[in-house]
Amino acid sequence: MSKESFLYTQDNSDYTRRHSRWFEKILLSYFLQFSVGCGFLLLGTAVPIWGWQFWNAKDPNLVTTLTTTVIAFWISTFSLRKIFRIPGSETVAFVLPVTTISFFIPIGFILWNRTSYSLQILLAGYLMTLSWCYMGYFIGRRYRMIRYALLPFGEAKNFQNFHGALFKMLSIPSIENQRFNAVVADFSSNDLTPEWETFLAKCTLSRIPVYSTRKIRESLTGRVKINHLSENEFGSLMPSSFYELLKRLIDFFTCLILIPILFPFFIIIAISIRFESPGSPFFIQPRMGYRGKVFNMLKFRSMYVDLKGKGFTNSENDPRITRIGSFIRKFRIDELPQVFNIFLGQMSFIGPRPESYELSQWYEKDVPFFSYRHVVRPGISGWAQVNQGYAAEVDGMKVKLEFDFYYIKNFSFWLDLLITFKTIKTILTGFGAR
Repeated sequence: MSKESFLYTQDNSDYTRRHSRWFEKILLSYFLQFSVGCGFLLLGTAVPIWGWQFWNAKDPNLVTTLTTTVIAFWISTFSLRKIFRIPGSETVAFVLPVTTISFFIPIGFILWNRTSYSLQILLAGYLMTLSWCYMGYFIGRRYRMIRYALLPFGEAKNFQNFHGALFKMLSIPSIENQRFNAVVADFSSNDLTPEWETFLAKCTLSRIPVYSTRKIRESLTGRVKINHLSENEFGSLMPSSFYELLKRLIDFFTCLILIPILFPFFIIIAISIRFESPGSPFFIQPRMGYRGKVFNMLKFRSMYVDLKGKGFTNSENDPRITRIGSFIRKFRIDELPQVFNIFLGQMSFIGPRPESYELSQWYEKDVPFFSYRHVVRPGISGWAQVNQGYAAEVDGMKVKLEFDFYYIKNFSFWLDLLITFKTIKTILTGFGAR
């Protein structure tokens, strides 16, 4: 072995000794969270009812109920971990709905199979899981600040601290006596010297994550810059075909349940709209849809039919909007008839918002790669709507498209779940509606 190789190996061994234990501690913390959490759960549910010898209890409902509670606990903690990794999702408001839904899943399975269970344990388990998740959030928030080491080249020099993330610029290719969650570099920079490349290699061998500036920027802002088309996390411009099929099945069966429930409300709303102003209670407009195919999107009419204006609305005091129209727009009720578009496969509950055919033609002249957003089904609500709201001008549309590209690139169940929660919040509060 040459002297240079020996020195490199020895130096890399020093890096490994200093940082590999940090990686092992993270894995240990994950294990402890689930194991200690399950112990906390059992102490708060089974022990108060059956005592410390609860495993010897003769109650036939014990095993079924405790297993159900542990499964619900695991779903809750795992789901919150997944959701909190998405930009803008680290808020305590998601703990309650995620935990509640996580308990409904196994409980629904018990009811479906008509299995006997203990309601007392399920209720105690739910409250203990809720307490554990809240406690984990507030304690973890204090130590959740992510520290990134930046290489002083290219785009990394323009990085600023985000909520939940701290960046520190390195002056030399070393992180001696410092702890960082990851190292960030602009790999396209021409100033990246062999010395710094060797440093990145040593970090990787020492299990210190190394990310590109593009990856970190997207993960913190929830937007994908549209200077050029980029691959999604599966290494392709196409989203996951498996989840696309699964999502279509979820949409279809959800529509089968919702349409009979919503139909009486549709009649009441249609009569109210028709009573206030003449004209059809529905507004039908050609929209650009899945794979660039035009379809007729259905909405409740919220404007007078005899008043003319722009092809889009960007004012809260638009004189064309009726009184009932203002109400149904504020709480997104005007979008409900689109369940029929979803049932027919033209739309999805979650996806990029479909634009009118005329606006799509206008945007494609000014916004590059606009048509790429049609690679997935358009939705009633989307990542851009819950983060930005409504955008009509080209500059606002470019930002909206960056959100849409992030959604397509990270097309997943967890992102759809987060959008669903944020949409429900908008519906209940009226905040963010156009």
